[in-house]
Amino acid sequence: QVRFVESGGGLVQPGGSLRLSCVASGYTSVGWFRQAPGKEREGVSCSMRPSGPKYYSDSVKGRFAISRDNAKNTVYLQMNSLKPEDKAVYYCAPCGVDEIAADTFVVVTTFRENDWGQGTLVTVSS
Repeated sequence: QVRFVESGGGLVQPGGSLRLSCVASGYTSVGWFRQAPGKEREGVSCSMRPSGPKYYSDSVKGRFAISRDNAKNTVYLQMNSLKPEDKAVYYCAPCGVDEIAADTFVVVTTFRENDWGQGTLVTVSS
C-alpha cells in the first residue's frame, strides 16, 4: 500500500529552522515538493533509493538537507536559514530527477493531481 504522511510544519521566524517528517511506504526514492500561494508545485529535494544520491533545487541548496531512517520508513527535510519565500505547503512523494543541463537537475514526481496528500504548512514570518 502506497502511503505518504507529512508532518512538522509550523510558523518560524526568518533565519530559523524546521524539520519536516514524511512516513512513506511503497517507494524507495522519496522526495519533498512544495507549493507556495499562487504558484505551481515545485520539487525541492529527492533522496534516490535508501543509500543513493540526494538532489536539491537551487533555491534550497546549502540550506535544506534530506535524510531518511529506513527502519522507520521516514524521510526528513531539515530546513535551515529559512526565508519568507520558503513559505509553502510541503508534500512528500515518490521522486526522480530530470537532467536539464550538464550537472543541472530538476526534482520530479510521477504523482498526479489526485495523488497528493494534505501536506504540511510552513510559514516564515517575523
